[in-house]
Amino acid sequence: MDEFPVRTADQLHGLLQSFRKAAGLTQADLAARLGVTQQTLSALERNAGTVSAARLMKLLSILDVELVLRQRGPSGAASPKAGGVPGGSDKAQW
Repeated sequence: MDEFPVRTADQLHGLLQSFRKAAGLTQADLAARLGVTQQTLSALERNAGTVSAARLMKLLSILDVELVLRQRGPSGAASPKAGGVPGGSDKAQW
């Protein structure tokens, strides 16, 4: 399984476009599945950093891509409890 670390919103454009193409989908195909116009999807790909989390998650789901969050190595902060989320809760409180 390949990993693609994203550290800035600007990186999302190329990744989303690459995942879409790897899935064999045109912008029109993906837009239809997402329930938006092709123009909206094009704008979404170009400005992915401004997309709502809900819409981004739906898009990633359609592309069969998962979002994984992990700490980047030693930072002096306590690690999340095994199987949990930062803060120790079993459910994310966003």
